[in-house]
Amino acid sequence: MRPRETDDEPTHRPIIGAVLVAGVAVVLAVAMVDLPREGAPLPSVARYAMDVAIPKWGITEPVNEIVYGTRGFDTFGETFLLLGAVVCVITLTRRREPRQGFIGEQEAGAREQARHDAGSGGNETARQAEKAEEPGEDPTDRPVGPATPDHEPLGRPAPEAAQAMTVVVRVASRVASPILAVAGIYLVAWGYSPGGGFPAGAVMAGVILLVYAAFGYRRIARAVQPSIFETLELLGALIIIGCETLGLVLKGSFSANWIPLAEPQTIRSGGILQLFSGGEFIEVATGLVLVIFAILGMEHDWARDRQ
Repeated sequence: MRPRETDDEPTHRPIIGAVLVAGVAVVLAVAMVDLPREGAPLPSVARYAMDVAIPKWGITEPVNEIVYGTRGFDTFGETFLLLGAVVCVITLTRRREPRQGFIGEQEAGAREQARHDAGSGGNETARQAEKAEEPGEDPTDRPVGPATPDHEPLGRPAPEAAQAMTVVVRVASRVASPILAVAGIYLVAWGYSPGGGFPAGAVMAGVILLVYAAFGYRRIARAVQPSIFETLELLGALIIIGCETLGLVLKGSFSANWIPLAEPQTIRSGGILQLFSGGEFIEVATGLVLVIFAILGMEHDWARDRQ
């Protein structure tokens, strides 16, 4: 006889959790104790970066010199590994219907269901009942929920169906988003500060995701379109390829600097390092946005195939 299923809470194991936390704390403590002190000798790669950063690249940030200069070919490969991953995700999540938006499969599904009902004589009464249960309709006759939880009556037994978060979250998003966007642009624009295109692109993708989480997809649907971001990603890839290839054509070495160096600690310091970093900023930001919204828009087919 099968045991009867219960709705009891799962059993917690605080001892195992405490052991794991203690183990992580010990590892972090050992790592902190082993950190090099202020008077410790620099590694050879750090000494090399400091020796060539200003005279060869006109940049006072050795980290950016290593990432986009000395080891620029490695960064070049890593960037196009990300591009390959983006292409794979988009291919796996793309539906058979023409995609006009990331989270726009509802309309295609409604058309397919309408054709299925018309061909099989579906129960129109059931369809009307389902439509009556929707929280509301917008002018384009698409079922949508309330704009924000502020417009939803308190104490409703049904789950919240609002498209945006509460007024507190929306105001916080309006305050934080411009600050984070400026921080991302600063990371990629000033080559003498630690940063670069990769972290700056991640910051900008986070800004778009923050606005989406606070206000809902309809507020950013016009800007966040696959065609726009795929074009921008291709532009970023072309900037990186052209920047590195021109070094081979003009200077005889792939990733060699071919742009006149400006004064250190200016926005144009670093030669091709800044151009490379800017192209990577476009590539990473658009690639992450494509991946995130492609996964968010992926849904299982709810209608059976005719086969």
